Amino acid sequence: MPHAATAAEADAAAPGGEPVGPLERGLAVLRALAAHPGPRMRPGDLVRATGLARSTVDRIVTTLTHLGYLRIEDDRDVLLAPRLMELGNAYLTCCGLPDALEPLAVALADELDESVSLAVPDGAGVRFISQSTRRRTMAPAFQIGDLLPAERCAPGALFASGWSPEQQADWRTRLHDDPRDTGFPAVPPRSGPPAPDEVASAFRQRVADARDAGWAADDQLIEPGLVAVAVPVHAPDGSTVCALSVVSHTSRHSARSLAEHALPRLRDYGARMEAALASPAPVATPPGPGGLDTSRAAKAELGPEFLQSLTRGLSVLTALGSAPGGLTLSGAAEATGLARATARRALLSLQQLGYAAPAGEGRRFTLLPTVLELGYARLSRLSFAEIAQPHLARLVEQVHDSASVAVLADDDIMYVARVHTVRIMSVNITVGTRFPAYATSMGRVLLAGLPEREAAERLARASVRPLTPFTRADAGDLVEAVAQARRDGHALVDQELEEGLRSIAVPVHDRTGRVVAAVNVSTHASRGTLDDVRQAVLPALTAAAAAIEEDLAVVTERVRLAIP
Repeated sequence: MPHAATAAEADAAAPGGEPVGPLERGLAVLRALAAHPGPRMRPGDLVRATGLARSTVDRIVTTLTHLGYLRIEDDRDVLLAPRLMELGNAYLTCCGLPDALEPLAVALADELDESVSLAVPDGAGVRFISQSTRRRTMAPAFQIGDLLPAERCAPGALFASGWSPEQQADWRTRLHDDPRDTGFPAVPPRSGPPAPDEVASAFRQRVADARDAGWAADDQLIEPGLVAVAVPVHAPDGSTVCALSVVSHTSRHSARSLAEHALPRLRDYGARMEAALASPAPVATPPGPGGLDTSRAAKAELGPEFLQSLTRGLSVLTALGSAPGGLTLSGAAEATGLARATARRALLSLQQLGYAAPAGEGRRFTLLPTVLELGYARLSRLSFAEIAQPHLARLVEQVHDSASVAVLADDDIMYVARVHTVRIMSVNITVGTRFPAYATSMGRVLLAGLPEREAAERLARASVRPLTPFTRADAGDLVEAVAQARRDGHALVDQELEEGLRSIAVPVHDRTGRVVAAVNVSTHASRGTLDDVRQAVLPALTAAAAAIEEDLAVVTERVRLAIP
């Protein structure tokens, strides 16, 4: 039964007081890292970018690293970590639009054979919340979370007709302060000396045309060659909640021919999306009978370097994404295990900082698309190898032997990530190297992840031959070796690929439980017995695979990731 809001919860919608300091400063550090042109920053760079004291930056970095939202490399470099995408995923769940509309967007992309996107207004900009891209040499490179200037894209002309006076003022200020759009890393800067007044005049005309026509076009406004057509998608109350766009290239369409080709289907799918939004939405409830404030344990472990208020504020943010529609104050407190007063301060801080807002009559709080500015687009661009690499590096530090990740490629394994160890005698393998799956530890756990019949068929058609005196080359023996790997959850291969080479591997699963890759450690056979390898390496190897799986699950919750 939905929770009945109290007067105190309604009062929580009224901003008052200053935001929680550690939360405000922690979000500032995340914004600075997300906006930085390079993938990493030094603490001194963060001090200059945020204006915070070095001691404050150090405590924030320590706290966010403990949460898994940042990682440290080379003792000083600070990087965004994939788990930070939890915050953006919370917004995407809370707003409900991707879950309700993305299947229709994917169907439209398949029908038109063009890229299709969903975008929402974010202040005076346009932010993507869904992308269904065609695999072509020339295709849009936008990611979920990317922000575009409203005047340089088709959705912007649709959204601007509903702008408040404050949004219009912010937009005019931005045009004059950043005439080349350098603050929008997803688009190329304007070429030549832009004239803000001319840009504003042209955009106002496009807004008026879009209002009259009910659709808008982008004729190479973002960059030469890119064209798009968009229609609005309305909520049951008639407000424009998002825009549905089809994007193509001038090698396929002009802006006019794209409109002729796509507009009828765009309007049809826009109407279907509006019908989907008119269906009763599920009412959000707390995800459990009560949460646990784990920040207390971390505070005891890390002492004054750990910012408990920052952790609690971020836990409230993620709790709002537990279901579409957000949560009440009581719901947020119950979901996080925080006291109501603590949850209220976090909610008001998130509201004042532009990341949350009261919904309806103020009884529920929902997240705003600005949450996606916290590194979501940058992290969406990570490849599978980039996700795995830091965990391989940590594994190598622990076991002092080389580690790799591989995938199945026909009857072979193909290395997609690798970290070498520094030894006089080491295994020299590079990314892209292929070996027969039947003779490798990674091949056996990858085959073990297939249905038994398919694994047996692959082994039957493989060109099996003894590669060393130790190679198991009998078909029945190999089927049993794969079955053993399936039972054990790992495979240990001793000198079957090359004399002196021993390796142990475990599978890597995607968020559905399917085996998509394998991670291994390779060593020389002279370094102990087989049992020594299992005892010394398997626990760390299993932990590394689990860490890769955790990052993979967060990244692929909303983003399609190609695994080679």
